Amino acid sequence: MRKINLDMAALRTFVTGIEAGSFALAADRLGRSTSAVSAQLKKLESQIGSPLTQKSGRGLALTDTGEQLLSYGRRLIELNDEAISALFDPDLEGWVRVGLQEDFGERLLPSILNQFARTHPKVRIEGRIARNKELREKVANGQLDLALAWSDGGSGDNAEKLADIRLRWLASDIGALLLKQNAASFVPLVALEMPCQMRVIACDCLDRQASAWRIAFESPSLAGLWAATEAGLGIALRSEIGRPANVHPLSCADYGLPDLPSLGVVLHYSSRAPSLVTQHFAAILKREVAEAVAAISAPDGVAGSAV
Repeated sequence: MRKINLDMAALRTFVTGIEAGSFALAADRLGRSTSAVSAQLKKLESQIGSPLTQKSGRGLALTDTGEQLLSYGRRLIELNDEAISALFDPDLEGWVRVGLQEDFGERLLPSILNQFARTHPKVRIEGRIARNKELREKVANGQLDLALAWSDGGSGDNAEKLADIRLRWLASDIGALLLKQNAASFVPLVALEMPCQMRVIACDCLDRQASAWRIAFESPSLAGLWAATEAGLGIALRSEIGRPANVHPLSCADYGLPDLPSLGVVLHYSSRAPSLVTQHFAAILKREVAEAVAAISAPDGVAGSAV
């Protein structure tokens, strides 16, 4: 078999475009023109010897080859960035204090910590899983260096919006069945204790549709919310990140539920000039968020592609 060295810059453009949902956005993020992005994608296809995307409605969808390359590409980029980081900053030392909202903790934290600890073993890491309000307060008063949280509508001076994530109505099989049977009376909600943005969104959306509802179960923690949802006590409004395997998204049309908005994910920094340690940790965190968002995005093509 002929040995081929994939162009790392072209590969990064391809992965960035798919994760962003648009190669035009990839061009902006990478500081390249759309024509340069198109040229890089054509170069990749030439190296692979097969198309990576195909037309799907008004956008593009990945071919089978494209799906394979996306998986390998993420791993290659991760190894490349890890190697560069280790070679150029082998003696990075210090301390980073990071917080993640509960939805992201279980899903993202193990991989982030593993990657960072391998690359920078001399750095001390202090992590905290908490709810939005606590995370923002701890970043503001300097108790955390950075925190990943849901957007509250105002990004703030030291915040970076990473993505918009679609919210979903979620239920177990038994919860969905009970909702159908109870459709004429009220919608049973499983929710976190206030303050909770998603609880407010759920109630507001149901109110606007004039649907009766009640809080069937209230929990101080996400673990309790998922347990009650799995048990069929009601339906929950969350993103699909970190949802249990036996909890599934519900079709709004099939269950008479209102459509839902997306919610932004924001990375908050305690300083406008974060330390080098914090910057390295943030880079890994942002890559993991991009992969998690791509994994739950509907496979309906790459809308708004520049190619």
